[in-house]
Formats: sequence, C-alpha cells, structure tokens
Amino acid sequence: MDRASPYSMEVSRLILVNGLPGSGKSALGRRYLDDHQLALALDIDVIRSMLGRSLEEPTMSGLAARDLARAMARTHLQAGHDVLVCQFLGRLEFVEVLDQLAAAIGVPFVEVALITRVDEAAERFRRRAEDDSRPEHGDAAILLDRAGGPAALDEMHSRLEVVISSRPNTRRVEVVDGDLEETYQGLLRAIHGG
Repeated sequence: MDRASPYSMEVSRLILVNGLPGSGKSALGRRYLDDHQLALALDIDVIRSMLGRSLEEPTMSGLAARDLARAMARTHLQAGHDVLVCQFLGRLEFVEVLDQLAAAIGVPFVEVALITRVDEAAERFRRRAEDDSRPEHGDAAILLDRAGGPAALDEMHSRLEVVISSRPNTRRVEVVDGDLEETYQGLLRAIHGG
C-alpha cells in the first residue's frame, strides 16, 4: 500500500546515499521505496552478492557490481524514475561516475552523506551482520573483517569526510540512532533541498 508523500516528483533524480557501514543506508533506501512508486534503491553490496564467488575476488566483483549499478541506474532514470545508490564511497571515483551519469541523462544528482558516530555505526553493523535474513550483510561483514574489522571504521570515517569535503554540494543528514523515521525525514529534507 502506497503512503502519501508530502513531496511531488516533478523530475527523476539520481540520489547518492553515502555513509559508513551500519549507518542505515539500506534501510533508508527501502523506506524511500515505500513512498516513491517505481523508485529504485540500488545497494551495491546486494548486487555484488548476486555474483558467483564474489568474495574470492572482492575488487573485481566490486567493480562489476558498480558497472551493473550504473547500467541499471541509467535505464531506470531514462524511464523517468528516481534512483538511489546506497553505498559507502570513501573515494571520489564512483561519485564522479554517478555525477557524470546524471549530467549525461539530464537529471539532478543529489549527494547525501549520513553522519553518525563511529561507535554507533560499529554497533549497528555488528547487529546487522548477525541477521541471517540478508546474506549480503554477511558478505559485507566478511569484507570489513578482511579490512581490519570494526576498527577499520575509523579509517573509513576519515575517508568519508574527505569525500564529503571534496564535494561541496553534499547534503549532510544526521542519523538519529534507533529512529529510522526521523532519519528518513531528514533524508527527504536533504533530497528536496530543505
């Protein structure tokens, strides 16, 4: 059942929801779908989990998942629908790829960064990794462990801040721990320039 949204969709948008693992990107993407008919929430970890033996070649599978996400985004934006890319991006390359894609299609590119404390993200990520109902979360936990485990979140946080500061149009959304709906309202305000 569709919920009425206070926002109208005049034109499709490419929306990047960037943030640390455990910051709520995937949950916010799913929540956005509740209010926006035919919007697409792309989670690159989900796409990667659909590739055979992806954990054996994480770099190759990550690049392949990004290529697939870009192709899916192009198709869906050209059909006139919003696309959210929900992903931690600690380097500028894929942010710039998304920006160029939006420009090529002629749709707005909205960059949002979810801001959370590292310790809160680590705790949410730990709980999420224990959830067997979403296999891609387990894969993400394995990859994070290979990168140094939860301690790697500090370094990831630093990289995220570099990306945010390099992209002056990035809109910051404070994650309200334990309150998805409040965080979602902040995401909507950011998307709509409020």
